[in-house]
Amino acid sequence: MGTPSPLVAAVLILLVVVVSLQGDAAATHHHHHYPLGPEKVTTLHFYLHDTLGGKDPRAVLVAHGAKATPRSGDPTPFSSVFAADDVLTEGPQRTSRVVGSAQGLYVATGKDGPLSLVMGMDFELTDYEQGSSFVVYSRNPVAVDRRELAVVGGRGAFRMARGFALLRTHYLDTGNGDAIIEYNVTLLHH
Repeated sequence: MGTPSPLVAAVLILLVVVVSLQGDAAATHHHHHYPLGPEKVTTLHFYLHDTLGGKDPRAVLVAHGAKATPRSGDPTPFSSVFAADDVLTEGPQRTSRVVGSAQGLYVATGKDGPLSLVMGMDFELTDYEQGSSFVVYSRNPVAVDRRELAVVGGRGAFRMARGFALLRTHYLDTGNGDAIIEYNVTLLHH
């Protein structure tokens, strides 16, 4: 057998270079593998206390559009943006055992119709390892008696959470906006 032709030699050299470059590229990209374990289902039940009035409000107006004017019975006019650090309790009474907090923002988005909010809230629960929370980002048609919000993520014990939260208004003060909302949450997580 004779020596390989220059074309075959060039193809072999090119193949060696490509394989070598792919090995170098793989060495520079570290793929971290996070073992997630089996998927779990967790159901949660609690009450959120959204307090806009009084001496110690837990939700505060931080911005609004130039034409946002409160209407009678509507303390959250269209374009109002609130920052919230709401208390979560086991029962509907504010004196019930505190089970966590919900922090985030909500925006009044119902311009002409009934009150509607878009919420981005992180729900951290004290009965789980520190730093465990799930995130809701969804439209909340407040005037509807029973409504469903999307769970879009989580961390800690609720890593990679997805699911839904079923809400029911337990109490609403249309004068100052204070509300107590019952949450029934179903999470799929690792």
